[in-house]
Amino acid sequence: MFEQQIVIFIRKFDGVGTIQTPATKLAAFIVLEVPFIFIVLIQLVLLLFVIV
Repeated sequence: MFEQQIVIFIRKFDGVGTIQTPATKLAAFIVLEVPFIFIVLIQLVLLLFVIV
């Protein structure tokens, strides 16, 4: 995940060729982070049910 964040903030153009502004970089970061946090929360809940 950390590698994807580095690529997002280093690149000047995306795959389509549009210029990456700070706003679009932040949007891409949020789009990648939301599913990651969701998956981590699910794993933590399942871990708690397995331990208890």
